[in-house]
Amino acid sequence: MGYQAGKADTNFARRFGDLSGRKVKTVSDTMKEFTEIVGVTINPLYRAMVTDTISTTHLTVVDARFKYDKIWALGFITSMDILLKNYPEKPDAVKVVYGLAKSMGLDDASMRVDADSLSSWAQGKTGEDIAEALRGEGGSELAAISKEVKDEEFWLYSRFFGIGLMSLMDITGVVTDAPTINKWLKVDLGVETNKGETDFNLWMGVRNKLSMMETLMKEVEIREKKKMAARLEDKAAAAIRRADAAAKDAEAFGETP
Repeated sequence: MGYQAGKADTNFARRFGDLSGRKVKTVSDTMKEFTEIVGVTINPLYRAMVTDTISTTHLTVVDARFKYDKIWALGFITSMDILLKNYPEKPDAVKVVYGLAKSMGLDDASMRVDADSLSSWAQGKTGEDIAEALRGEGGSELAAISKEVKDEEFWLYSRFFGIGLMSLMDITGVVTDAPTINKWLKVDLGVETNKGETDFNLWMGVRNKLSMMETLMKEVEIREKKKMAARLEDKAAAAIRRADAAAKDAEAFGETP
């Protein structure tokens, strides 16, 4: 048929055609690298979540259309902070974040700096301030990101970008709902995607589950503390009984206890 990969007469092929045949890192490659970097066994309660995060993030990062920015960084850091908030082994949680970023060719420390920078800028702003910046108005770093998105014909939306926008909602006190995320993406940013609403529903569901898990863990902790307190009381009572018995025995033999 005369077909050649990457040689189609389209803007997309002209833009990315030279990448045809390029060796692309696989999900299993990334998973193996992550495991080697972390060097510890992932807590069973978090294993599925970590695996899903590695898979979805890998597929985003290896896409030729992917471009890192501070909104994406804010989404990544926010996700990790919330998802691993109650990870039982705190030092291991730090390793998980580092390993996730490193296996993707990214640096978690740099991403946290970028996320903090955008978060600091958003402090005290209103929802309309964010919308204006997403329209490319003003000289903020958010407006600069918006202009780059608008200028990129093949810009790629991904989950962490959406979560980054949701984080800006939390920071500015905007009602976090599907209509707002849709407006910010479709109207203000000018991106035609329905994935924002899908990611919103997924993210809110995850947060609700984590909240219930946190409540359950606190209840378990309270019960364990009560059991421990009861055991200590029993031990104390037994010690008192033994002391009383010893005193009575000493008194019966005319001894001073």
